[in-house]
Amino acid sequence: MASQAQKDQATALALQALGWIVSTDDLSGVFLNASGASAEDLRENAEDPEFLGSVLDFLMMDDAWVIGFCDEVGCAYTQPGIMRQFLPGGDLPNWT
Repeated sequence: MASQAQKDQATALALQALGWIVSTDDLSGVFLNASGASAEDLRENAEDPEFLGSVLDFLMMDDAWVIGFCDEVGCAYTQPGIMRQFLPGGDLPNWT
């Protein structure tokens, strides 16, 4: 079971990822289209742990996105995957 500190770290990283995604011009539209969310939905759901889990899921769909994000925020490339497991749905098996 994840500790509150781990959940808080995962939330913080996912919020950073959301900020990075929406500030990356060519990626923000892809995210909005893929998620079906509007800009208003992003604001309303920015603190929802399930939504933040989906943000990390989206980020991890492409290695170039992970590298760009991690280089920008200064974290290890494995960090999004590690933090994903502390948000709802992150404990499901990864078959890839």
